[in-house]
Amino acid sequence: MFSQLTLKRLLAGAAFAAWAIVSPAQQLAPAAQSAQPAVVAPASKPRVVVLATGGTIAGAGATAANSASYAAAKVPVDKLLAGLPELANVADVRGEQVFQIASESFTNAQLLQLGKRVSALAKQPDVDGIVVTHGTDTLEETAYFLNLVVHTDKPIVVVGSMRPGTALSADGALNLLDAVTVAASKESAGKGVLVTMSDEIQSGRDVTKGVNIKTQAFRSQWGPLGMVVEGKSYWFRAPVKRHTMQSEFNIDEITALAPVDIVYGYGNVPRTLVDTVAGSGVKALIHAGTGNGSVADRIVPALQEARAKGVQIVRSSRVADGFVLRNAEQPDDKYDWVVAHDLNPQKARILAAVALTRPQTSQELQRIFWQY
Repeated sequence: MFSQLTLKRLLAGAAFAAWAIVSPAQQLAPAAQSAQPAVVAPASKPRVVVLATGGTIAGAGATAANSASYAAAKVPVDKLLAGLPELANVADVRGEQVFQIASESFTNAQLLQLGKRVSALAKQPDVDGIVVTHGTDTLEETAYFLNLVVHTDKPIVVVGSMRPGTALSADGALNLLDAVTVAASKESAGKGVLVTMSDEIQSGRDVTKGVNIKTQAFRSQWGPLGMVVEGKSYWFRAPVKRHTMQSEFNIDEITALAPVDIVYGYGNVPRTLVDTVAGSGVKALIHAGTGNGSVADRIVPALQEARAKGVQIVRSSRVADGFVLRNAEQPDDKYDWVVAHDLNPQKARILAAVALTRPQTSQELQRIFWQY
């Protein structure tokens, strides 16, 4: 038989063992009930600035049936953002009206103004990403320009629409939401300037407008970088050409773009076009040739004479896909000409206008066309 003292000790030990195997949360339950509940601060949203420049995405038609005939650049950025409350679920968004024009009227002056504003915003610690709303006619040129000259790893996304917001099945609202989604994502950093249209994420270098009526108008022969589906971006590849932070060109140091023009190749083209452009004071002439950047026999002497006077000659192609092979069709080494590689004529003009803001030999200019 246990003595009364021994029995008390056994009961006390059993009680301690039972308490010890209870979970820590249960052990502390009385104290937790008396303490104040912890306050968890909400995670801050990415901060995105929308720079508005006009275009169809800010356009308006007379009726909902007007999807192709309308007035561009009518809706100010504050109304554009107010009409899309879903943006607040993605980021803290604020808008700024840089200018309000149709993009076919863009000049080098607008490119410089926009580029400098994007650069200034990218330096601000309270800006995580930038979206530029833009008309689709020259959207690809602006996107490539920003890709060349803005030194930042922060996401820059250019976006437009093929239908005004007043039209049935307007595409601008979803395109803009996708653009803010991509600009707000850390996964977008360091991938250069991007374009979001029709659920796709395109490289600003590669993308081009291939259709003037359908909403799925923008494409790249090398394919999109990714997709945006229901507010989430999915990535499949990344650009390899030099851009933004890796670029040798900086918008903060550029006060004027070099004068560069394009001459279009076609059957029965006269040399007077080349003579006129070459004599206008341009630093480079982009020849938009047929096929593999082909040049008509009567145009060759005109381009040779222009080169002899110091004008850089860049052979590009009017064909949508492919690229121009050096020393194929024309002896580029012999003539001291440059080939545009896979850049279409309008993008070749942008690169030459940026590159020739400083003196370049034809060899250096060719290197730039290979690398960018």
